Formats: sequence, C-alpha cells, structure tokens
Amino acid sequence: MNNKFIGTGVALVTPFNLDLSIDHEALAKIVNYNIENGVEYLVICGTTGESVTITKQEKRDVIETITKANNGRVPMVLGIGGNNTALIVEEIKATDLSNIDAILSVSPYYSKPTQEGIYQHFKAISQASPVDIILYNVPGRTSKNMEPETTLRLAENFENIIAIKEAGNKVAQYLQLIKDKPDGFLVISGDDDLALGVALAGGSGVISVIGQAFPKEFSEMVRLGIQGNAKEAYKFHFRLMDITDYIFEENNPAGIKAVLQGINLCKDYVRLPLVPATQQLKEKINTFIQRF
Repeated sequence: MNNKFIGTGVALVTPFNLDLSIDHEALAKIVNYNIENGVEYLVICGTTGESVTITKQEKRDVIETITKANNGRVPMVLGIGGNNTALIVEEIKATDLSNIDAILSVSPYYSKPTQEGIYQHFKAISQASPVDIILYNVPGRTSKNMEPETTLRLAENFENIIAIKEAGNKVAQYLQLIKDKPDGFLVISGDDDLALGVALAGGSGVISVIGQAFPKEFSEMVRLGIQGNAKEAYKFHFRLMDITDYIFEENNPAGIKAVLQGINLCKDYVRLPLVPATQQLKEKINTFIQRF
C-alpha cells in the first residue's frame, strides 16, 4: 500500500497574483505539468506552499484546485502540522480527507520539546488521523532534531505512521534510518541535494522542491537511483546540481518561484515575511534555464 509514495513527490508552491491572492489557474498548470512529466505524487500546503501565511479558507480552496486538476491521477499528501498538538488534532478531524492519501506532519517547531514530547505529539496525531502519516523532520526550521530512535519507535508502534520525510541534511542519520527501519516503512529524502544518494542507499525517493520545475529529469533520476543505476542517475544529478543550489541560496520558496517564473508556470510573488529572489539570483537562474 505504501508503494504509492515510492519515487518523487513534489512540494507544490502556492502561486500568487500581484495582489497576493492565490493564482488558481497557475496552480492547476503546475499540477498538470508535474503529472504529465512523471512525478509519482503531490504534496499540498507544506513549507514550500507557504502554509504558515495561508488562511484556513485559502487552504481549502488550494486543496480543491489541486484535487480537481489531479483528477485522481496520482496520490496526494496534505501538510497538517505545527507545534500545538491539540489544534493539529482538531484540524485533522475538521478536514475532509476523502481525497487525501496521507498527511505530512512536521515535528513541532519553536517549542523545542524533548524526544518524549515529540513522540507523544505524533502519538496523538496518529490516534486522530483516518489516513496514513508521513513524519517530517527538518531541524533547520524546527531547531530540534527528531532523533532516529524516536522516528523508529513511532514507526514500530503506530501502523498508520508509514514514512518519514527526513530533511536534516545528515547522511549518517539517513543511513541509520534506512538500516534500522521496520519492513515497509519509507525513508524519504527532504533534501534535494541528497535525494539520489538516499535512493541509492535504499531510501524510497524524495519530496522535492526543485522537482516541480524539472519533473521529467528529476523523477527519472530518482527512479534510476531506486533501481540502483548510479551511472545513469548521476548524469541527471550533475545536470541539476547548480539549480538545486540556487533555489536555496536566499529562501524557499522564493528561489523555486523564480525558476517557475522563468519557465512561465507562475509569477514569483511571495507573502511577507518572505521577499522575492534578488535580481542577482534571478539572473543566475535564468542563465541556467536558457542553457538547460
């Protein structure tokens, strides 16, 4: 059943118009572009989707647009996370998850709980969720690493916790998770630059940011990595290496939105406190696109 999350998932941006209202037409275009070019699943309202500056109603509207554009073609994952456990449980219960295959839930940020606190947080989410759960560890944003022991304990104890999006950018942590995980549990890269290495080591793929701009090449790279075909996979990795670095130079998703603007999929508007990519970065991005 978890096979639907093997390969490349893309952490979709939320495109905006000049007045910072949501550009639903561009969003549908991005969804179609990615599905037509081979990504395995879509991730809605994660960090890259600027979830922290989107209202509850806007989130419902985004889900509706993506669901309609997808039309059942690929699985969908919805971001529902935060650092107030009770509110997350409440949101899960209040959200129509009938078209959602799993939720992606970030380890609590700002509060800096202990490992036991993180465990109890996800236990409560597991007990509330009618769909599968992908844990999300991103210590660069949360300021607290979810240790492999905590992830593995959750994987062993809760049947609907099926995967982790690991984004600590620590190779040793990926390898420990892959080595010790229970059968069927997925280790998904949340680091675009490490995605191929994780796939080759026995990981299940990636939830990617850059993948939504170059879905054909990126998803093929990941598939080749999962198959163990390092030589062919690295040809794609090397082609995409520079642009993968560029999009994270300033902030995410300003970088990826600059790329998507460069290939005419959406505008590069972001909501404060984020600001658009600088002209200097845009020039590097556009030069890459012209030469790609």
